[in-house]
Amino acid sequence: MKSTPLMAAALCAALFSQASHAAATKDEAMAMVKSGIAFLKANGNDKGYAEISNKEGKFRKDDLYLVVYGLDGKCLAHGSNAKQIGKDLIDLTDIDGKYFVKERVALAKANPGGFWQDYKFTNPVSKKVEPKSMYCEKFGETAVCGGVYK
Repeated sequence: MKSTPLMAAALCAALFSQASHAAATKDEAMAMVKSGIAFLKANGNDKGYAEISNKEGKFRKDDLYLVVYGLDGKCLAHGSNAKQIGKDLIDLTDIDGKYFVKERVALAKANPGGFWQDYKFTNPVSKKVEPKSMYCEKFGETAVCGGVYK
């Protein structure tokens, strides 16, 4: 089969598209959470929450982003959905009816050194509801989290 410039361009575009939307790893999620906490410690909550919520910021990479919840269930920062910021989401459920924010808050209180949580959430890249594992660490009276889609 003879290769044409158009076929080569299509192949390159397909490969680039797959590479640019690579799923994050658990190690990357953990590293981003630790980096986010360090940024909050160094810059304070106002600047930190603004940077975490910035879709073009340092705490966003493909389908990996950070969120910060108060231990009361209020969303303080969200790297993918700014509409959730400032809302009390303690009773938010996933597609299976799991109260994942309520569970996350309880886990943060019980495991301040960090934990993983599984639930289902909309992937910002695929726009589909997918299984997700979220890594969180308690920071003051908040949970700072970043997750990977399975």
